[in-house]
Amino acid sequence: MKNLNRLMIAALLIVGLQITACQKHHAGHHAEHPAEVEAIPGSDVKKVTLTEQAVKRLDVRTEAVREQGGKTMVPYSSLIYDPKGETWVYTSPAPRTYVRHKVDIDRITGDTVTLNSGPPAGTTIATVAVAELYGTEFKVGH
Repeated sequence: MKNLNRLMIAALLIVGLQITACQKHHAGHHAEHPAEVEAIPGSDVKKVTLTEQAVKRLDVRTEAVREQGGKTMVPYSSLIYDPKGETWVYTSPAPRTYVRHKVDIDRITGDTVTLNSGPPAGTTIATVAVAELYGTEFKVGH
C-alpha cells in the first residue's frame, strides 16, 4: 500500500510539472526588444535605436570624426562594407541612435582612414560593434 501511495504521488507530480510547462507566458514576461529600427523618409538607410542594456552588452563605443590637412579621418574599426562593396560608417546623431552614412575612402594608413567624402569633422561615429549595428539594421538573425 505504501508503494502504491508513493507511485500515485510521483505520477501526480510528473503530470503537474508537465501541465505547468505547457502554460502560455504572459506578455509581461518577455523582455523588451533591444533595438528599434525605423525608416527615414526619403532615404534608403534606417535609424537604429538601441536600449541602454543593448549598448552595454554590445559595448558600443563612439568618437568624433577628425580633420587634418583639410581631410576628414576615421578609425578603420568604424568602417563597414556592404555586399556591393560600398563603404559606410554609423553616425550617432543622438545617444543610443545610429544612422548609416556612406563614405568614400582616399587611403588607409594603419588604423586611420582618410576620407574623400563622408560625415563632417566633429560628427560622432560608432567605432565598436559596427557589424552588429549593420546586422540590426537589416534584421540579420531575426
